[in-house]
Amino acid sequence: MQPSIPSPLSFRILRLLADGEFRSGEALARQLKVSRTTVWKALQGLDSWGVTVFRVNGRGYRLVTPIDWLDAAAVHQHIGACASHFQVEVVDLASSTNTILLNEALAGAPKGLVVAAELQTQGRGRRGRTWYTGLGGALTFSLLWRFEQGVGNLGGLSLAAGLALLRTLRELGAQDVALKWPNDVLWRHQKLAGLLTEIEGDVMGPSAAVIGIGVNVQLQPHIRERIDQAVTDLATSGLAVSRNLLLGRLLAHLARVLESFEAHGFGALREEWESAHALNDRMVSVSLPGQQDEVGLAAGVGDDGALLVRTASGLRRFYSGDVSVRPTQRMQRHA
Repeated sequence: MQPSIPSPLSFRILRLLADGEFRSGEALARQLKVSRTTVWKALQGLDSWGVTVFRVNGRGYRLVTPIDWLDAAAVHQHIGACASHFQVEVVDLASSTNTILLNEALAGAPKGLVVAAELQTQGRGRRGRTWYTGLGGALTFSLLWRFEQGVGNLGGLSLAAGLALLRTLRELGAQDVALKWPNDVLWRHQKLAGLLTEIEGDVMGPSAAVIGIGVNVQLQPHIRERIDQAVTDLATSGLAVSRNLLLGRLLAHLARVLESFEAHGFGALREEWESAHALNDRMVSVSLPGQQDEVGLAAGVGDDGALLVRTASGLRRFYSGDVSVRPTQRMQRHA
């Protein structure tokens, strides 16, 4: 069952508790011009979203772990020379930042608009999966990027964005990170981050892409329990970094990668992407809906972002869609 959604008042109270000190219910109620009962109700159910608030009689409320709040101005400072490329908006609550930006794109929003959410309640992954997060425990945002090229010329865009994420994590000191086709970033073979790219436009152009990115920063145990695959977070990998710094540096790398993609396509980035692919030159099993699994050797990617697999019947090309790829030890005699 979906936990209750925090109210706008919940976020206001949490920000007042940001310093980790005790605040009495009476003081909070007086400052917010509400009743003490209203304050108490606004703080109920937050543990479902990864936030624990201590309540001690006579002292009041205190956050067990301070929240690393996003701040648009701080993000811009960390972007550096590419800051003029972006307009960053931070919202407390969103069902899906991709959905917000897809609607904004249809309404004519400018290239470089970024929507980041403190808490995303219905984040979408590939193949209909839900992206689970806790409040402050992940970086979840979407970027709108407009292209003169048509939809058909944007093959490999999701892979290019993944490369920008990989560069960012390595710049910040992450070790043992790798890419997994088509849109995952792994740490020691566990999912650390994911991307979902959605494209609107004409075949001949122009087109608009919404690039949604989710990075696990510090997952609470009960959030992990909801996820049906091996996952990890930056805290486990040993990388302690503020979400503002992470988002700022990631946007800087996205600007460079997307400018290269616009000018030269994914082909100019392909070799770098392949060198970081966790499954390259490994036996893999490729699953497609309603079809028998294909087994073969992962042999890189094409300039259009297709996964190349050497199977018993020859070289096959797979495109993302509903394709699932996993490593396997099974080998066919004639493969």
